[in-house]
Amino acid sequence: MKIGINLPQTTSYDLAADVTVFAKAAEGLGFDSLWAYDRLLTPEDQSGRHGLYGMADVPWPERYGYTTDPLITLALAAAVTERVELGTGILVAPLYGPVRLAKSLAALDAASGGRVIAGLGAGWSVDEFEAAAPRPIGERGAALDEFLDVAAAVWGPDPVSFDNGRYRVSPSRFNPKPVRRIPIVLGGRGEAALERIARRADGWLPTGMPAAAVQETLTRLRQMAEKRGRDPYEINCVFQVGITDLGELGRVVDDLGALERAGVGHAYVTLPSAAANVAELLEAAGELSARLRGR
Repeated sequence: MKIGINLPQTTSYDLAADVTVFAKAAEGLGFDSLWAYDRLLTPEDQSGRHGLYGMADVPWPERYGYTTDPLITLALAAAVTERVELGTGILVAPLYGPVRLAKSLAALDAASGGRVIAGLGAGWSVDEFEAAAPRPIGERGAALDEFLDVAAAVWGPDPVSFDNGRYRVSPSRFNPKPVRRIPIVLGGRGEAALERIARRADGWLPTGMPAAAVQETLTRLRQMAEKRGRDPYEINCVFQVGITDLGELGRVVDDLGALERAGVGHAYVTLPSAAANVAELLEAAGELSARLRGR
């Protein structure tokens, strides 16, 4: 199983220096991937539908209001690494114009020598949608499908043509192209999300689930894909392992072992959320790497 780690993106870090310092160190420690998540804002009013994950009155983590742009963060990491894959986990595709986002991801893949993993989701924050999204939150699933359609065109051969009645690309050149076919892994657990993964994604990106439930859902996804004429083992799983306390490193190693046995092929750990600064983060990453080698 490949194992990755999140990049530092929030206020407890010096963002002018710590992303690149940590990216180089993590690659040297043998991690397989580096990840950045997407959070546009944090609303002051977190009542009712403005709560975390759209749940009434559930407060947001403080760090969400101080989160750097994921593509800029990954570009910094790309500039100082050579081997690690670079993943968005998760980028909320409906918050962006689809043509521009497709071009940005292609440029990052080209700049990194073909290392991008596009981890995408439909989103959940009504405040973020009202602030930035081309389509309302009620159309977020359709907007994600629209991005996948646009990306397939923009990342394909020139001249690119596309017209879905909302976006129209007359025959045009789009460059740079991705170095490789960018893997697309999608979040979500609902029926519509699983159906989308089975139809058109390379994998599933869940979090906060026990290994047995992940194995059960992954098996179901592969069965769904096979019914649609796909090779079921084209559907992979990238799992986000959460951690908020560095005393939980032993639990993280155990979780990774259970996920590997459940068939997960790639996992990454949200280690920066548990560290107070980059020195603590570097020490924790070294300890995690050593524990993983000693399994």
